[in-house]
Amino acid sequence: MLAMKRIVVLSGAGISADSGLQTFRDADGLWAGYRIEDVCTPEAFAKDPQQVIDFYNMRRRQAMAAQPNAAHHSLQQLESRYDVEIITQNVDLLHERAGSRKILHLHGRLDQLRSSADADYIEQIEGDQSIRQLDMRLNLMRPNIVWFGEPVPEFMRATRLMDLAEIVIVVGTSLKVYPAASLLEYARPRTEIYLVDPNPPEAPPGLLTDVIAKRASEGVPELVEMLLARG
Repeated sequence: MLAMKRIVVLSGAGISADSGLQTFRDADGLWAGYRIEDVCTPEAFAKDPQQVIDFYNMRRRQAMAAQPNAAHHSLQQLESRYDVEIITQNVDLLHERAGSRKILHLHGRLDQLRSSADADYIEQIEGDQSIRQLDMRLNLMRPNIVWFGEPVPEFMRATRLMDLAEIVIVVGTSLKVYPAASLLEYARPRTEIYLVDPNPPEAPPGLLTDVIAKRASEGVPELVEMLLARG
């Protein structure tokens, strides 16, 4: 039996937007009205942990109320014919809830907390976080989110996945947030790269195999149908 071809998906906020989750860069986005430095940096948490906790409690409630859309479900269907790895910049769990099995969260997860003093001390959370939640050494717990100015611990693993890809699908990402935007540089020269985005970002000439200028919930099912028919 032949080994299944490996597909790596790089997903961003645009795929979650089709499930009703607002995106950071939209004019009416989730973070409109919030300064990044007040809720999304280690300094913000040190200065006002309650405000940061309240912000992420709101994001967690919104994410749990959302449902996977056709793009999420289509990517799960790819697993019937391909070895699919998803690298997501999203902190929601919509890929997991659609049934995808191999997901790497570059920027953390809303269903986890970690110690503010020890990045390896992680706990699951359901519902809202309380400022009274502490680690075993009585340090404050914080959302397990990679904040601005922090390193991305999973980046090297993501580059290794990209290097092994035979097909890459980029969906819902502006390719402006680094280091995630640099991941395409790790794809091998003859890798097929498909971009799904209603407003496709610029890419180096010859890099992309095809561009599907549609929203994720429309364009991803079309692309998946083509890939499944090809086998």
